[in-house]
Amino acid sequence: MELKMRNLESFFDQLSVMHDHLCPKQVLGIRFGMYAAEWLDLNLPQTDKRLFAFVETDGCFTDGVAAATGCWVGHRTMRVMDYGKVAATFVDTFTERAIRISPTRESRLRATRYAPAAPDRWHAQLLAYKIMPTEELLLAQRVTLNVSLAAIISRHGMRVVCERCGEDIINAREVRRAGKILCRACAGDAYYTIERQKMLRVDSPFAVA
Repeated sequence: MELKMRNLESFFDQLSVMHDHLCPKQVLGIRFGMYAAEWLDLNLPQTDKRLFAFVETDGCFTDGVAAATGCWVGHRTMRVMDYGKVAATFVDTFTERAIRISPTRESRLRATRYAPAAPDRWHAQLLAYKIMPTEELLLAQRVTLNVSLAAIISRHGMRVVCERCGEDIINAREVRRAGKILCRACAGDAYYTIERQKMLRVDSPFAVA
């Protein structure tokens, strides 16, 4: 199958709309996506939702992956698993083949060899990551998911109401406990605490219209 990938420069142009400068992690994200296309034999960036990406950090790297693959959080084809690692797992949802890609341990050291005139390590990595041979830059491993991709993707249009707070819950994220339908927050898995004694003024920028 002939892979139809845009060249690196076209991805950089796309990223320039979102970032005021290019950084090594963005370049890595693009190289990850291009390598995933080779491993999974897919035409990327995708125009459908066949490929799903788990990225193990947020920030610039994630935008690079998204630009190269067409996997976006907003399209529900990407999930951030905040492990603090520049790594990503790509899943072909048709075949269920999954590939985890990470930088080789030597990639940073090798960067100075490919960009000896760079003023510092940051610029060396920025330049080198564009031209380093894939086998020197990236490591790919076949993996099996320990999570249910079907449950993560769920089904479009599913909506229930939390019986405690009354808020809508979409994408099958409700918790059923003691015969009640609850959102994760009301089930005890909240990342916030409501300050009930402090009512927002009507003119507050945080007030709901």
